[in-house]
Amino acid sequence: MLHPRRSAQDVLQCDLCKTVPQSRCEPCNVDLCNACVGKHISDLSKIHNVMSSLQRKSTPSYPKCPKHANKHSELYCEKCDIPVCSTCASEKHRGHNLCEVLENISSNLEELETRIYPRYEKMVSDLQTEKDELQTNYGKLITATDQQGEVLHREITAIVDQRKSDIEKIKNKHRAVLDKNTDEITNRITELKKIIEDLKKILNTKDASLISTYKSKNGEFRQLPPKVQVTSPSFSPSKIDKDHLNKMFGSMSSLSIITEKQGYTSKSPEAISFPPVKPLLDEPRLTASIDTGYGCRLRSVSCLSENKVWTCGDNKIMKLLNLQGTQLTSIQTESGDTPEDITVTQDGDLVYTDYNNKTVNLVKNKQIQTVITLQGWIPDILLKWIPFRRQRWTPRYVCNTSSGDLLVTMISDDRKQSKVVRYSGAKEKQTIQFDEQGQPLFSSGGYKYINENRNLDICVADIAAKAVVVVNQSGKLRFRYTGHYSNTKKSFTPVGITSDSQSHILTADWYNDCIHILDQDGQFLRYIQNCQLRRPLGLCVDIRDNLLVAEDTGYLKKIQYL
Repeated sequence: MLHPRRSAQDVLQCDLCKTVPQSRCEPCNVDLCNACVGKHISDLSKIHNVMSSLQRKSTPSYPKCPKHANKHSELYCEKCDIPVCSTCASEKHRGHNLCEVLENISSNLEELETRIYPRYEKMVSDLQTEKDELQTNYGKLITATDQQGEVLHREITAIVDQRKSDIEKIKNKHRAVLDKNTDEITNRITELKKIIEDLKKILNTKDASLISTYKSKNGEFRQLPPKVQVTSPSFSPSKIDKDHLNKMFGSMSSLSIITEKQGYTSKSPEAISFPPVKPLLDEPRLTASIDTGYGCRLRSVSCLSENKVWTCGDNKIMKLLNLQGTQLTSIQTESGDTPEDITVTQDGDLVYTDYNNKTVNLVKNKQIQTVITLQGWIPDILLKWIPFRRQRWTPRYVCNTSSGDLLVTMISDDRKQSKVVRYSGAKEKQTIQFDEQGQPLFSSGGYKYINENRNLDICVADIAAKAVVVVNQSGKLRFRYTGHYSNTKKSFTPVGITSDSQSHILTADWYNDCIHILDQDGQFLRYIQNCQLRRPLGLCVDIRDNLLVAEDTGYLKKIQYL
């Protein structure tokens, strides 16, 4: 330890005679040569402990206590993280965890060598392993992309070959029609030639018998035989919708970079997403307002294409409209009851739920097929007499998933339970009803619009619970969003729910005439307000991330917010 009056560049000297020291008095903190040791210890007013340089190298040199000049800091306070002397320990560090300084250092060294350092080495090893696997993992993505491309190429080649085959068949039929017409006319020509020859023979021979039997056939041939006119078919190529083609090819999930620190995780802004990030507009814009003709209570909307949407309201008719408000077609429910909710499949078919007859139905080529049928309804008064019977359920709201499954929210006939069921066709694949503690995830009543987010989370707008409930693909609760009251006057009333290409979750707040936009982790981002919204109900987002809002007023609003 350096003398307090010396710098690191000073030559060590005896504090009494300035010669080279061979010893040091630790309590007095002075360096001494051999000749000055006797003079120094002659001062009996102090306690001395003179050690030679060799002794000092083998004896721990504790730091001097800054508050007690005659004390050394031989102890270490773990709470305050500082060396202390025995006096400080008894005065200001009473009750703190104390240990010997060198013991603390030894303990720290052991922890560094046996626990901390190996963990750092393992992290580096894991990162190196991950880097080594990059080529393999991303090679699989490229292979999957190539395979999907080959599948599409084969499909397109098959379509082209089929069209060519159809063209060849039509051409052969066209030729056959022309050949038949040619044969008919050729036969008539042969007859004409024979008649002409006969007439010439009569004129040349002037045979009276031939003249007497002659009958003119000019009238018969004056009217020409019918000539068949065949129009060749034409080909009208459809305009290639790149967005639809890209969606049909398949989607790629985002590169998610999550940093774990002290048990908490946070997203990195360096994460790469597909498609590219679209920032929120400072002021969302109303770009269309369409009177759907339902009068009021427009329940739900689902996009068929960029300019076509299916709608349903408080009657038995479901309408396909364009965004100019023109009705393109309509479908009446098979039961004649009002549909509870609608969605559009990846193949462009309409699906609707029928609350009264407990069915989920598919509309394909204007033909209705019942895909899912639940057990019939039992009056509440009878349920208590037949407790051994299984609980019966009624389908309510529905959405199509990226995998082609259907997610259906259901309510029990006794109105005490709710759940979400995943179907593949008519087969039940998954039921989501309780959390890990066995508590219900959803309230027992009210609207429960449902949507699958881009990250495959299942999002339910639970109006009775005044919350958006989000679970992951396996049904484990991720979060509940219960509103953001910075700019609303009434309680949060979530109804319609949808999501966009950025994995934003959008939910309609019926009482507050606005839309809440959340990120995929449930953090509030902003409101959509001031777009002439009045009692919004159903929501959907088109392929360009425009928001379609079905209002309780019967109007459909189109809003640009990205």
